[in-house]
Amino acid sequence: MAGSLTFWGAAGRVTGSMHLLEAAGARILLDAGLFQGRRSESQALNAELPLDPRRVDGVILSHAHIDHAGRLPLLVRHGFHGPIWATPATRDLSAVMLPDSANIQESDARYLKRRGRDAAEPLYNMADAIAVQDLMLGVPYRRIQHIRKHMAFEFTDAGHILGSASVDIRISEGGEIHRLVFSGDIGRSGLPIIRDPAPPSGPVDTLIIESTYADRDHEPVIGAQARLGELVRKAAGRGGKVLIPSFAVGRTQEIVYSLHQLWRNGDIPGIPIYIDSPLAIDATAVFRMHPEVFDRREHLLEQTTAIFDFPLVTYVRDVQESKALNALQGPAIIIAASGMMEAGRILHHARNHGPDHRNVILFVGYQAEHTLGRRIQERQSPVRIYGEDVEIRAEIETIGGYSAHADRNELRAWVRGLGGPVQRAFCVHGEPEQLQAMAELLREEGVRDVVVPAHGESFAL
Repeated sequence: MAGSLTFWGAAGRVTGSMHLLEAAGARILLDAGLFQGRRSESQALNAELPLDPRRVDGVILSHAHIDHAGRLPLLVRHGFHGPIWATPATRDLSAVMLPDSANIQESDARYLKRRGRDAAEPLYNMADAIAVQDLMLGVPYRRIQHIRKHMAFEFTDAGHILGSASVDIRISEGGEIHRLVFSGDIGRSGLPIIRDPAPPSGPVDTLIIESTYADRDHEPVIGAQARLGELVRKAAGRGGKVLIPSFAVGRTQEIVYSLHQLWRNGDIPGIPIYIDSPLAIDATAVFRMHPEVFDRREHLLEQTTAIFDFPLVTYVRDVQESKALNALQGPAIIIAASGMMEAGRILHHARNHGPDHRNVILFVGYQAEHTLGRRIQERQSPVRIYGEDVEIRAEIETIGGYSAHADRNELRAWVRGLGGPVQRAFCVHGEPEQLQAMAELLREEGVRDVVVPAHGESFAL
């Protein structure tokens, strides 16, 4: 089979997902995500595009998270004008997430420059982010989409966030069909709101699979909500606040859903809950637009359609209202982006509420190496926030059950769900230990040719 695969992101690291498929006369990117983590390193990787966007024929987008979609405006800025295929929910989430990414870059640069500090130029602006939307084509799950005469794909539900997909690509040549499956980010069975993962089925010639949690088991999904209730009761009992750094898309809605259930069941006190994130507000509106991809077996979904709206919740869009939360007295829950505490309003809350021992900083998602979230999760103190040393005396807690990434047993179940032999597999989207663990898992499942690609490495199909 003529063709090649080159790994331009999430190779040997977690973020920056971008893989170039060259086959059937087409140059197709699988994802185009931003690198995140250590700032100087990620800024350098993001600023240097490894290919000419004008020579890319299209992008197949697995989901809307910024580490998978965040370089799309950069491609457009440098001349990309091909189609971007995504599920309808991913298309609509991208319409709010990419402009938000541009806004964060621009506002952070202004903030640092006002304080006389060095600031990297934004990678792209709001116009670039909005221009991406003109190229987006919504493709529902399980519908064949032709790219070229000899290349087609379909999406299956990855169960990771709203609209997330695995990609099943068929390339035909000389009467033979080469099947390439890109897992995207694989979710977990039993997560709130969205349906469980549904892997493509049948023999696979080439598999590209994420490895984020291939070396560990998560807390059960079923216990996460009870633990959340316990921590809220404990913090409220001592007059403290619960600060939750949360990804604005997916995690925030899951936490709101759980808090709604806990309140309805009488398992948490009636303290105010603030969703302090314009992006989370816009993303929640997109969730309301796509009930067709909800898991209708969920208990709360059987009781009400207003799953994100109940009396305790206030959605905070205005900057002045957000600043007022810094002086908030008494127990409360504040949910704010970003999920790894690398930008956004959570930084202000951590600076103001982190030094108070009555408070809890609760992590409900993955914290990549070299992020502020990882440093706080590891109980480092003081930490640098906006150039200042801040002592973190708040209680630090983590609930792993809310992770939207499959753990090693769920990854194994997904691989087995393919239902056919895998000829060759590439392990991506993980730190080195997780990548090796994923490679070992695949070998245990009978995959003989397993590769952990390096950044920029190319392979013949």
